[in-house]
Formats: sequence, C-alpha cells, structure tokens
Amino acid sequence: QRQLLQSGGGSVQAGESLTLSCTVSGNTYKRTCMGWFRQAPGKGREGVASIYVNGGVTDYADSVKGRFAISQDNTGNFQSNSKITVSLQMNSLKPEDTAMYYCAFKPLPADGPLGNLCVPGQLEFGDWNQGTQVTVSS
Repeated sequence: QRQLLQSGGGSVQAGESLTLSCTVSGNTYKRTCMGWFRQAPGKGREGVASIYVNGGVTDYADSVKGRFAISQDNTGNFQSNSKITVSLQMNSLKPEDTAMYYCAFKPLPADGPLGNLCVPGQLEFGDWNQGTQVTVSS
C-alpha cells in the first residue's frame, strides 16, 4: 500500500522561506512524477512544481518560478517499490502563496517520451495526501 508522508509548512511573514518534504513508500514505480499542487480557500487547484524522479526534470507554475525549487533527496536508478523523497524549497513567500499544499505522486508509463506527462498541472490526477497549510502574512 502506498503512503505519502509530508512534513513542513506553517505560518511565516512575507519574504520568508519554508521547506516542504514528502516521502512516498510502497508500491512505487520505476518512472514516477512527484510534486505539489495547492488550493487556496474559494479557489481551484493550482499545480506548483513537479519533478520527474528518475531524470530530475523539473517544471514550475509561472507564479512560483524563480522563488520555489523542487528537488529529490535521494538519487539513483529507482526501481519499483523504492522509497522516494522530494523537497520543495519556497523562498520569498508572498501572501498569495497562502494555501493548502498537497504532495502528489503520479506513476508514468514504463516507456515512451515524457512529453507533458510530468508537469505541475497533471499532479492532481495522481495520488495525493491530506495536505499541509502554508500561511504567509503581509
């Protein structure tokens, strides 16, 4: 059974930083996309950042480019059922970044081109956890 355990989040002032981490274990795949999407009260879901775990390819929403950085904490040739940890470093936070942040895991086809399969907007269609609140005060 797959588990997504997320840590981090909290309340900060504008301009400060936070780090989110997420570890997935159990029933993982050799080709995997992970990342975060967020949802603010009264708004729809917004993909924030994604990473193709086996290749390190990253993508970001325009609203966070240059401020957020996603990375994987363990590198290597992932096999099925490997434990995977990714982190999201959020710098220069703004009040508009206030939202519930959800870590997401999306298995990818075993082969073929990556294309747009691992982009922030696709993350909500995978598995995701209960989320963590990020609040930024002005």
